[in-house]
Amino acid sequence: MRGMRFLIALLVVFAMSTGGYAEEKKWSDEAELSFVDTGGNTDVTTLSAKNLLKYKFTEKLHAGWKLGALYGESDDEKNAESYFTELRLDYLFTERFYSYATGRWMKDEFAGIDSRYYLGPGAGYQFLNGPKHFLVSEAGLNYVKEEYTDNTDKDYFGGRAFAKYEYAFTEKNKFSQSVELLYDFDDSENYNVNSETALISALSDYLSLKASYVIKYDNQPVPETLEETDTVLGVTLVVNL
Repeated sequence: MRGMRFLIALLVVFAMSTGGYAEEKKWSDEAELSFVDTGGNTDVTTLSAKNLLKYKFTEKLHAGWKLGALYGESDDEKNAESYFTELRLDYLFTERFYSYATGRWMKDEFAGIDSRYYLGPGAGYQFLNGPKHFLVSEAGLNYVKEEYTDNTDKDYFGGRAFAKYEYAFTEKNKFSQSVELLYDFDDSENYNVNSETALISALSDYLSLKASYVIKYDNQPVPETLEETDTVLGVTLVVNL
C-alpha cells in the first residue's frame, strides 16, 4: 500500500500546485479517487486513483501528463494491482485538426504484464464540436515493448485507432463512450481493445461523480491461461481545478 499512499499524496500536490496558477489559465487538473473498504464476513478493499494534468504552452501547443493506479485485496490477499502513466504533446493545426506525440507505460501483473511501453505519433480530428454532441477520432503509430510475468518479452510496431463520443446534458453533466484499438502489424492476432462508458454528474463547480464501466480485452494474453477480458465497474469522485 505504500505505493498507493505515495500516489494519493502526489495527486494532492498536483491539485494544490494547479490551484495556484488558475488565474493564468494555462494549467488544468482533473483527479479521480475511489475507495471501498468492507468488513464482516468478507474483507474487501479497493482503491483507484487517476490524475490528468494539462498545460498550454501556447494556444496551439498543449501538453498532458496522466497517471493512475488500481489496488484491490480480498480477505487480506491481493487480487488486483496495476499502474500506468502517459506523457502527451498535442499541436493544433486548426480548431478541429491536430497532431500528437505520446509515450506510455503500464504494469498489470494480474493481466500478465510486467511492463508495457508505447511510443509514437498520431493525428486526430474533431468531427462534432458541440454544444451537445462531441466526437473525436485519432489514428497513430506505436513502437511497443512488452515484458511479461512469465519472463518472456516482445517488441513490435503497431497501430492505434481511437474514438470518443460525448453528449452534454448540461455544461457539467455528460455521457461519454470511448473505444481504443491497439494493433500489432507483425501478428494480426495480437491486439487489444479498451472501452470506457461513463456518466458524469456535477456536484459543484469543482466536484463531480463519475459512474463508469471499463472493458480491457487482450486477444492474445501472456501466459495463455489468463482471461482475455478484464472489466471494472466503479463510481469515483472527480475533482476539477
